[in-house]
Amino acid sequence: MSNATSTATMELRVSNMAENLIGSEIIKLAGEIRQLMAQGEKIYNFTIGDFDPKIFPIPTKLRDGIIEAYIQNETNYPAADGIAELRKAVAALIQKWQNLNYGEQEILIAGGARPLIYAIYQAILDPGDRVIFPVPSWNNNHYTHLSHATPVFVETTPENNFMPGAAEIAPHLSGATLLALCSPLNPTGTVFTKTQLEEICDLVIAENNSRNASEKPLYVMYDQIYSALTFGDTQHFDPVNLRPEMKPYVIYVDGISKSLAATGVRVGWSFGPKKVIDKMKSILGHVGAWSPKAEQVASAHFLQDEAAVEEFMMSFKQEVIQRLNGFYQGIQSLKQDGFAVDAIAPMAAIYLTVKFDLKGLTSPTFGKIETTEQTTAFLLKEAKLAVVPFSAFGASKESHWYRLSVGTATVADVESAITSLRRALSSLS
Repeated sequence: MSNATSTATMELRVSNMAENLIGSEIIKLAGEIRQLMAQGEKIYNFTIGDFDPKIFPIPTKLRDGIIEAYIQNETNYPAADGIAELRKAVAALIQKWQNLNYGEQEILIAGGARPLIYAIYQAILDPGDRVIFPVPSWNNNHYTHLSHATPVFVETTPENNFMPGAAEIAPHLSGATLLALCSPLNPTGTVFTKTQLEEICDLVIAENNSRNASEKPLYVMYDQIYSALTFGDTQHFDPVNLRPEMKPYVIYVDGISKSLAATGVRVGWSFGPKKVIDKMKSILGHVGAWSPKAEQVASAHFLQDEAAVEEFMMSFKQEVIQRLNGFYQGIQSLKQDGFAVDAIAPMAAIYLTVKFDLKGLTSPTFGKIETTEQTTAFLLKEAKLAVVPFSAFGASKESHWYRLSVGTATVADVESAITSLRRALSSLS
């Protein structure tokens, strides 16, 4: 047998990590959506946590600043932890918005929030270490797998707006290494109350006080990438403000991706204990996950222009909440008319938490709906509505709850999507 034949018939082996890495259910759903759209169907695609730049463009001054930075040949490698001017601007922003004092050496810039989250996991966790996170939540299960760590799923409930409480977390803290929290939460758009977060912080402080100097502490990753997008009376709370004793243990994740509709610009930052930040810098230096230098230069200039930032944010938030409220009111109208739907009032981010309790119902064209997967398929094929089940974020496959993202929705889409949904639900019996 020739070498070529032998190679062709040999089963190629990869790492156990890669072999068992679960693909994104959102990407799988996106493939089905593309197929239907290629057939000429109108699909209301509210699956992706992104913005249509034709609907939600980045600030004009930021865009022009990026272009100018490229014209000025800002195209070489940036500093490994981010250019000094941007870290200085971020330090000022943290002070202004959150009244937190972090020096430039405690701040790390990277190409968006994702590499920073990856670096936190890699910097803190050893194989087998336990990571606690609520479900539904975005990608913590995958980052835990990438880190060869052990996941601890904390299933949350709609009665608590899908935010984890101290009582749910407490049984798992002993010996754990990382508690991964996010507020406002992706996928729900809900937030911690002051009391909820205070109680969790008190648990973390007590757990760390019980450990000896040779043990790793229990760290908290606090993803607040949506913190600027809160609406109405909703307030954003963070651990170190509520409990200053938390400062040695908390690593924050933030950036401009969501607050400035700049997901593709790739400018994110993390801040926290210097030792952890330094290790994250080394990890990302080897990965090469820097934010592009021109984008960093432009972001530094824009973030220092407080008037421009506030003007953009005011208009942007009004557009987002208009869509969230429109969908919420539409779902509540359907509920009042007897359809098996519900929604949690919008609080923050670009997401609405929606319930479709359709199991056991029958469509004359689709058939009987018996699983969440069939509910998702019915909504897509009959209502032309694409939304993401919470099971894609680690929740039970029996969950009736879904994430609806408004980042690609026009104002006109809101009414027409609800009309399409009403038509499809009316066919069920």
